[in-house]
Amino acid sequence: MDMDSPSTDTVATGSTRWLTGCALAAIIIVALVAYGAYALEDLEKGTDGYGQMEQAGRSGTVADPLGPGETAQFEDGLKVTVSPPIAKGNGTHAFFVTYENGTDAEVLPGGPSLEDSVSEIGPAPLVVRPGESLDDYVTAYDLDWLNRQAAASDLVAPLAEGEKRTVPVHVKPTRAGIPVTVEVAVPDAGYRETAYFQLTVG
Repeated sequence: MDMDSPSTDTVATGSTRWLTGCALAAIIIVALVAYGAYALEDLEKGTDGYGQMEQAGRSGTVADPLGPGETAQFEDGLKVTVSPPIAKGNGTHAFFVTYENGTDAEVLPGGPSLEDSVSEIGPAPLVVRPGESLDDYVTAYDLDWLNRQAAASDLVAPLAEGEKRTVPVHVKPTRAGIPVTVEVAVPDAGYRETAYFQLTVG
């Protein structure tokens, strides 16, 4: 008895199905790997509260401060920039601290308390002090923060998602050419690194 051999159409259909199945399996595997990598990165960020800095170049830590005009960029989308200082006359100088809220929630740059939001010694959400970032205390020179209360008032207002705020800082050093350290420690319910900036005034 003769056996019917498979038709060409049947073989072609089987090959097409096999190729389609392989292609779909490959797409699914690639998608799963990509999702796994994203989930792992998200988990890694989530374990530290999204509060670590991730900008290229200097780390922004006390041992490796950022310079004038550089930006501290945090994992949750918050950015802080300290401008280069500008001479204003009579030995005074001004620079600007800009907060850009790229997070998905409201931020309090100065925390809840007006009197605790700024300091010339620290700790506070915004510290402006004489000396290099690693200096605990300096005696050879000093710095007067002239608009401290006005800066505090600018800081305590909530900064909504997607908003930007620039806080002017006016200082008067006891002599020209001194290093000035700016510490920015935006309060966070979880964890957020303090960003250090080092400028030269005068």
